[in-house]
Amino acid sequence: MTLKELNFFYKLCENPAVSQVANELNISQSAVSLAIKSLEGKLEEELFDRVGKKLILNDRGKYFKKITYEHYLSLIDAKTIFQNNKLAGTLNVAASKTIANFIMPNIYYDFLSQYKDVSLQINSLNSSIIIEKILDGSLDVGLIEASCDNANIIKEKIIDDELIVVTSDKNAPKKTFIDTIGKKWILRESGSGTRDVFINGLGKLAQELDIFMELYEFDEIKKILLRHNNTITAISKVAVEKELKNKELFQIELINIEFKREFHLIYHKNRTLNRLFTTFKEFVEDQMISKNYY
Repeated sequence: MTLKELNFFYKLCENPAVSQVANELNISQSAVSLAIKSLEGKLEEELFDRVGKKLILNDRGKYFKKITYEHYLSLIDAKTIFQNNKLAGTLNVAASKTIANFIMPNIYYDFLSQYKDVSLQINSLNSSIIIEKILDGSLDVGLIEASCDNANIIKEKIIDDELIVVTSDKNAPKKTFIDTIGKKWILRESGSGTRDVFINGLGKLAQELDIFMELYEFDEIKKILLRHNNTITAISKVAVEKELKNKELFQIELINIEFKREFHLIYHKNRTLNRLFTTFKEFVEDQMISKNYY
């Protein structure tokens, strides 16, 4: 059965005169009659008694109206939402830790404020898990800070990022990277994009590090650094801007070593690029490029 057939049915429930209903809907009487015949054929029930030029609702028709009318109104409401504002629905989104903690909160807020019929299922995961979930279809959009070269994943660069080496040791600006080898390194867990970029960038030097602890959260790492000046980490500059400005943490300048990386938005190559998905993707890219997330 169609919404059009149901619409004709409910109109005739209120007004049994076929000609008047046809005039109201600006269609022919035969079109109304054919739609009702089609509906009755699908139900294998007659819903009206034919009395002259009128269709009088019978007992089966009254029962059909009783059990369907509220559902019909819900369908009409849903149709109206999609017609008037195509941006309605739910997206399942995940961002890796740096992006999730220091970039995305304001972007999520601004997007939901602008598109009130949209719901976001928000996750914070490390990059390797996000890639797995994109591949198995449990995520719509991923924002990662690690490399991804899977042929089934579309990867779009959004911004560049830089890792820096920081400590709470006030003498750090006078030190070189070699001076930090003996410090207690507090790093992110395996599978973290931050850790992978740092270790790969160090090459053979990574073997000399004293990796004292591995933690999942940046806030945990920063708390340890702020309390113990013999600890050190590699972290995205965006994650410690406040602490650097307040001179709670200090950057060790690196000579001939850079830890550059790109943040990427990823999704499955077979994903349907509907308006909600495309609008969210473009919104995130625009906000990141213009740095409106600060």
